[in-house]
Amino acid sequence: MQDAGRILLVFGVLLAIIGGGMMLFGRFQLPGDLTFRSGGFTLYLPIATCIILSILLTVALNFLFRQR
Repeated sequence: MQDAGRILLVFGVLLAIIGGGMMLFGRFQLPGDLTFRSGGFTLYLPIATCIILSILLTVALNFLFRQR
């Protein structure tokens, strides 16, 4: 149970660092991300970003929770 708390703490710190970086440097946009603008309305669909984050998180979690 203590390992799960440690992992959650590490992920929380990483999310805070990533969030702070996005606040300082703005949102990054990959070529597969779509943005639609119409008047005062903007729709941002981060498709490529979600796919890349999904792959990275899958690899990281498989590495952390791998059976030995």
